[in-house]
Amino acid sequence: MARSHLTRRSLLATGGAAAVALAAAANPSVATAAPADNPVGTPAEALRRLQAGNRRFTSGHGRHPHQSLADLHRLAAGQHPFAVTVGCADSRVAPEVLFDQGLGDLFDNRVAGNIVDDLLLGSVEFAVEEFGCLLIVVLGHERCGAITATIDTIHSGGAAPGHIGTIVDALRPIVEPVLDQPGDPVDNGVRANIAAQVAALSARSTIIAEKVHQGALRVVGARYDLDNGRASLVA
Repeated sequence: MARSHLTRRSLLATGGAAAVALAAAANPSVATAAPADNPVGTPAEALRRLQAGNRRFTSGHGRHPHQSLADLHRLAAGQHPFAVTVGCADSRVAPEVLFDQGLGDLFDNRVAGNIVDDLLLGSVEFAVEEFGCLLIVVLGHERCGAITATIDTIHSGGAAPGHIGTIVDALRPIVEPVLDQPGDPVDNGVRANIAAQVAALSARSTIIAEKVHQGALRVVGARYDLDNGRASLVA
């Protein structure tokens, strides 16, 4: 198994290097592309980098780092994302934009309701194992359509159409217990769901739990405010 894994990675690296060499021959500027930011060494540094990027975004001073064609060619040889995002598929919540990061920085996983099912969990585990990502961010957001659909379905006593019902079924046991709490029911559901998915990542994955225990990985939850662009830690 180990030999097969190393062979596959060697082939990928060789193929990527060849692609970069060809691109550099066609466009000399590729060979001198600006390097990415300094490597991130700890989960705390990874979190600080995302928080700093979000502050730049909300203040209108985004750097839009390493997003050029030259950077794309540089990354053809391989990726080294420092963080994993588990976000909602909402078109207004793009992690690279709101955290002011570039190509190769974030390993994005996006699905309505930011639900950690088996397929998504495998994707996250792959990023943690293959790339040594230091941080996992479960990113929920206000006015989440998946949470709203779940609440509407609960109140109506009906069923969501088509495969939307699968999303509602996954969120119902998380959302239903907080419906009677004070405050906005959708926002209460969003916060409850962020906390539930953060807990699920470690509870359901030995790979993630072990790295968290070793201090090599941190899992956090954040809520994105659509009105001001702020991503605040809530779990």
